Amino acid sequence: MDPVNNRSFVLTRVAFVCAMPMEVIPLKRKLSLEKTKVGSLEVYAGSLGERPVVAIVTGIGGVLAAQGVERLVEALDIGEVVVVGITGAIDNETPIGTLVRPAVVVHGPTGTEYRPKRFGGVIPRGKMWTSDELITDLDVIARLRTDGVIALDMETAVIAEICQRRSIPWSVFRAVSDQATEVSLDDEVFHLINRDGTFNIKRIGAFFVKHPGRLPALLRMAKNARLAAEHAAAAAVNVLSNASLHAPFSPDT
Repeated sequence: MDPVNNRSFVLTRVAFVCAMPMEVIPLKRKLSLEKTKVGSLEVYAGSLGERPVVAIVTGIGGVLAAQGVERLVEALDIGEVVVVGITGAIDNETPIGTLVRPAVVVHGPTGTEYRPKRFGGVIPRGKMWTSDELITDLDVIARLRTDGVIALDMETAVIAEICQRRSIPWSVFRAVSDQATEVSLDDEVFHLINRDGTFNIKRIGAFFVKHPGRLPALLRMAKNARLAAEHAAAAAVNVLSNASLHAPFSPDT
């Protein structure tokens, strides 16, 4: 049976949106998602209890996230969007793997605020700051922290704008993969990753020839990212498993 075109996968389909392949891996495993195509769009399809689901990987940053989500909602009838993946903490106290369910997601370049759907018995808190710019300036990070920002990412606000414009309920489940003191390491890692979220093997090889002493720190960061992706996926699956199939869109206010 085709998990995408089966008639039962029409009215209440949930879409998990990830930026990088490593973020979708735990969702594929937990939900036994099958790789398939809708036209030229690659998706992973399956179900969560009675709920039909699909998952996509958009690539890193607002432009690719917007393109991926627009293609998805044009191709399929999506009833809800769930952003799942990793995020950077804006302090050094938040433990790696901590789930972040923000009350507000801010689009950094414009200051526009978006409020995710509130469900699952978790009280949202703080702000998530979305920007295509990799923020490494500690003074900027300190100012954001003073303004109530608790985490940074590159896609969520852009996805939220599309959902709001199309009246699609949305939520975000991200988990902390790194902390504020690791901004210099973040910058190094960022340049080793292709914009589709895959690792650039040629750049990685050249980097380690030049900086062999960085290997332990980068391996630790990779381990933390996998842990965070697992926690984010587990939380999203758990909350949606217990949510009503037709829960109303009730953003936090």
